[in-house]
Amino acid sequence: MDLDYQIMDQDFKKELLDILYAKSFRYDPEKGFTLTSGKKSDVYIDAKKTSLSSHAMELIGFAFFRLLKLEPVDAIGGLTLGADPIAYAAALVSTMNGKYMDVFIVRKEPKGHGTQQWIEGSLQDGVNVVVVEDVVTTGGSAVTAVKRLREAGYNVRQVMALVDREEGGKENIEKETGCKFYALFTKSELLALHEKNEKKKEAEAKKAKPPEKPFF
Repeated sequence: MDLDYQIMDQDFKKELLDILYAKSFRYDPEKGFTLTSGKKSDVYIDAKKTSLSSHAMELIGFAFFRLLKLEPVDAIGGLTLGADPIAYAAALVSTMNGKYMDVFIVRKEPKGHGTQQWIEGSLQDGVNVVVVEDVVTTGGSAVTAVKRLREAGYNVRQVMALVDREEGGKENIEKETGCKFYALFTKSELLALHEKNEKKKEAEAKKAKPPEKPFF
């Protein structure tokens, strides 16, 4: 067993979680946020702020390479726009490490001219693909992507995400598509990190606060 590799794996994943928290995580229990699904939540995760940052791209690419390096997958992608930077990073890092993967993009609307196709990319008929998402809430975007890919004749082996909000998306994806779902991180992990950081801030604030002068 390669313990050094395991330690490196833990370190890079922790670093990616820290970046995700700093760039993408927002918590407001009073006002809350309206999600794409229309639901209200006290947590908002804007994963594009992480997936489009140069530092995180390499980490994201490496994370997905580690998960897919032994899988018979020829291409990676998903519904534009959230999936795009993740797919680019994963394909580039994987190819640099000897695991060749192409990228595809599933359009939200078919191309309005030419072939009027839903899917962009130079995929061979019947190839194995994996669908990625940035943040999964209900799983609707992933289900749509899987449907379009299967209609085009591709074999979808798995659905993966950067973050699972743990609000039914995993169950919905697996039920509707029959594909296994895996996320690098969960909302629970981000909330746990938030709580840890808030406690650290409180402790540091107490240390920095000067002692009160006694009244005489």
